[in-house]
Amino acid sequence: MADILNCLIIGSGPAGYTAAIYAARAGMNPVLYTGKEPGGQLMITTDVENYPGYPDGIMGPAMMEHFQKQAERFGTKVNYEVIARVDFSGPVHKVYTESEEEILAHTVIISTGASAKWLGLESETRLMNKGVSACAVCDGFFYKGTDVVVVGAGDTAAEEASYLAKLCPNVHMLVRRDEMRASKIMQKRVMNTPNITIHWNTEAEEILGEEEVEGVRVVNNKTGEKKEIAIKGFFTAIGHKPNTGIFKDWLDMDGAGYLINVPDSAKTNIPGVFVSGDAQDNVYRQAVTAAGTGCMAALDAERYLAAKEII
Repeated sequence: MADILNCLIIGSGPAGYTAAIYAARAGMNPVLYTGKEPGGQLMITTDVENYPGYPDGIMGPAMMEHFQKQAERFGTKVNYEVIARVDFSGPVHKVYTESEEEILAHTVIISTGASAKWLGLESETRLMNKGVSACAVCDGFFYKGTDVVVVGAGDTAAEEASYLAKLCPNVHMLVRRDEMRASKIMQKRVMNTPNITIHWNTEAEEILGEEEVEGVRVVNNKTGEKKEIAIKGFFTAIGHKPNTGIFKDWLDMDGAGYLINVPDSAKTNIPGVFVSGDAQDNVYRQAVTAAGTGCMAALDAERYLAAKEII
């Protein structure tokens, strides 16, 4: 029979690496599987200026390298593989890699994160981190004093537009229908902000610029009329998709796929399985909040193992 790990961590963003640091220091000998996107969404983030401890800012990939080195320093074993499926039916949890290797663990910490939804434009991919972003709170400061576009019609888009309106002279919202999905209070806030312009029935056709965003060409999907808007920042706010599909048969989740934790803890509905980071957070989605819940998950896992007298 294979050895049973004390702690298996699935995912390698701020939540996963923080959980690994705490678990390793607690003598839990954690093993971390990075998944398809080692480092998570910070790997597609350039300057990070809002994480404490980096007064001069830091590139997202460099920050994740620091997190990983710190986790490994205390003994975390990092595997660059993908967990394809899980079996949480027994007291010892089973997970399986894409190559069907079976791993047994007393505790599992899920930190698989969430991925931003994109429009699918070629120019969107080409200009990623060169004016294209999916997080106004993360990147909005870099576009202070310039005009920007926000794509979306829900609460997230309204919140992003309102945030950017405090930094930017003009914020253009592209709404593909003739109404918004946002809550009434958020719609009212947007419509009462004088420097936010809503373009109804409008979609982005192409983001303009070679080395950085210079504008966007939009099309009215009712009239077919096209026009160009000069901007420096292009923010997609059409939602995130939590990377939680492999857990759907085992763990409680909301309608959007975010895992549901027991209040004031990182516990899930399965004893010994814990969740952290953006896999359960559809509100804040910041590196620092993800790291905080990674700490919570490791502490909860340590207490679980201690109660079972496994460590």
